[in-house]
Amino acid sequence: MSRAFRLAGLLRLRTLAEEQAAARLGDATRSRDAAAARRDATQAALGDARFPSGTDALGMRAVVASRMALSALLVDQRAAATAAQDVVEAADTAWSQARTRTRTLEKLQEKHEETVRVEDQRAEQVVLDEVAGRRSVAPSPGELR
Repeated sequence: MSRAFRLAGLLRLRTLAEEQAAARLGDATRSRDAAAARRDATQAALGDARFPSGTDALGMRAVVASRMALSALLVDQRAAATAAQDVVEAADTAWSQARTRTRTLEKLQEKHEETVRVEDQRAEQVVLDEVAGRRSVAPSPGELR
């Protein structure tokens, strides 16, 4: 059996691909969290928008226009947060697939290393048995006279 793992190069490529997929997942998660924070801030601003006391008609129109603009912004930010969640799910799926491909090769490498280890132990045992056999056949020092 070959001492070197023949698929080592492919394993390195798969590991690199997995790391890149994990980085994309991290980026997507940060983007999703930022979109959710913007959405929550807009929702809080919309909830805090109140009619000031003693406002005239022009002030009321301004408050209504402001609330309408915040509502439209909130709709957009909810859509952006949903889209960001979809990107996270796609990135998570890609990372999971890359991890599965890498893990498959890692298992093959582990099996190869175990096989090499067993062969090494078997060869060492053969040498030890041979050395022990030679000692038992060799004459004792008293028999040489």
